[in-house]
Amino acid sequence: MPGSVVSVNRDNSHNFSKPPVASVTLIENWGVEGDTHAGVTTQHRYLLKKDPGRANLTQVHLIQSELFTELADSGFAVEPGNLGENVTTAGVDLLTLPLGTRVHLGPDAVVEITGLRSPCSLINKFQNGLMKALVTKDADGHVVRKSGVMGVVVSGGEVTADDEVRIVLPPEPWVELGVV
Repeated sequence: MPGSVVSVNRDNSHNFSKPPVASVTLIENWGVEGDTHAGVTTQHRYLLKKDPGRANLTQVHLIQSELFTELADSGFAVEPGNLGENVTTAGVDLLTLPLGTRVHLGPDAVVEITGLRSPCSLINKFQNGLMKALVTKDADGHVVRKSGVMGVVVSGGEVTADDEVRIVLPPEPWVELGVV
């Protein structure tokens, strides 16, 4: 069964959260129109300092809304857009998808997943202790990052809340997501 878009969010400034909007337009090889993180080369402040000419593999940030319920159970209040994501989804476990998965959003837009988002320390300024809730360890001691996935736009289009989310897996063998 397909998932759905819960919220779309955009901000033209480097703020931590992105306010929900009625719709966003994804532009191929660019990102979310009007969003500060859109561009051919990286726009994230931390990555700009390291390598300003780096290809932008973080054009679109997606988070599954089920994370908000998990966080609420731990005493955090998080809503769509609060963690800086462009697209909040429901019904799709984004964190388990392999590298190169294509996420179809609505009738036209397609985002190819490039990796996991690793939250920065600003997350604790948003809500104290949130970083520890989003970066944990599993039973085997492996780091688990829960703050969503990043991707690039391979097909543009308008995306709104309630749009369908369809997943197309890449050919096997699948590669686990790393931090991008």
